[in-house]
Amino acid sequence: MKFFFKPLLIAALCATAAAAWADVNVGVTLSATGPAASLGIPEKNTISLMPKTIGGQKINYIVLDDASDTTAAVANTRKLIAENKVDIVLGSTTTPNSLAMIDVVSEAKTPMISIAASARIVEPMDAKKQWVFKTPQNDIMMSLAIAEHMAASGVKTVAFIGFSDAYGEGWSQEFAKAAELKKLKIVANERYARTDTSVTGQALKIMAAKADAVLVAGSGTPAALPQKTLKERGYTGKMYQTHGVANADFLRVGGKDVEGTFLPAGPVLVAEQLPASHPVKKSALAYVTAYEAANGKNSVSTFGAHAWDAGLLMTSAVPVALKKAQPGTPEFRAALRDALEQVKEVSGAHGVFNMTANDHLGLDQRARVMVKIENGAWKYQP
Repeated sequence: MKFFFKPLLIAALCATAAAAWADVNVGVTLSATGPAASLGIPEKNTISLMPKTIGGQKINYIVLDDASDTTAAVANTRKLIAENKVDIVLGSTTTPNSLAMIDVVSEAKTPMISIAASARIVEPMDAKKQWVFKTPQNDIMMSLAIAEHMAASGVKTVAFIGFSDAYGEGWSQEFAKAAELKKLKIVANERYARTDTSVTGQALKIMAAKADAVLVAGSGTPAALPQKTLKERGYTGKMYQTHGVANADFLRVGGKDVEGTFLPAGPVLVAEQLPASHPVKKSALAYVTAYEAANGKNSVSTFGAHAWDAGLLMTSAVPVALKKAQPGTPEFRAALRDALEQVKEVSGAHGVFNMTANDHLGLDQRARVMVKIENGAWKYQP
């Protein structure tokens, strides 16, 4: 009996010691290739800047590329949970991918922090979305910024063209609400695919509508296509884009055709231009400094900053969860979800996060500024 009991005791002690020293595994799926690559690459670059230890616990990052494909994003998420036993999932880059991942993470009861924009990712709150958080500003927040700017600039009529997916549809719905509030009339509403190489038909309809302004609801470099086409056709009205284009690749692809464009963006895009009193300037500059030290001057983008903010939320929540359970267990994943929901006054690159049970974004108006493209650069609009 004594000989039988001793090996069992040793095994139990070893198991306990192993659990006590378990690493926190972070699964990441991003669109580093495909149509959303200009968003996913800076996000991937940002992962390497995230902390390697949190609360004294080693952090392992397992990073996969979903190639901007919804099916691949779901497959990556399943692999990260089933094979890599991750405690949390970060990603994905686009709204369609993130929406498709919700069923997987909720079924596995694993928290997820999306770095895609649509409010649909976290709203309306339900049993599935209680496991999901996100860092980019909601469409309605940015829609209101655009509508307010349009109204103040004398715009009366607006033509809309957006992606033919959840991103474009979400923006169409939210901008319609903002336009109504500001008494703007939407005179055209068009769609195109991220992979389209021509939008001539849509552009002709927009030209015929003779709108005072056009809003393009796209992201990354594919958002330049409608604007370039309208420019070629001689459109001279005001042009607006969403915060989905706030990176250097859009400026490079758009060139002179996107000069004078207005868009809402996170403060990080113009961090150095912000007044010293701006509540996000310090935390935004912290990311800019870290990213440019690793990737070169003027290499920073708002998309990488969304990933950075996901890392800050995780850094805030992990020490709280560690007090309740050990990594690698269902109890730890649940505790991590609970801790994320209780995040308060975490200053990020884009804004200040205050989560609640019903608000899994937690940003307010401090998370947006208006920007104009001037001489191939971003210009803060006070």
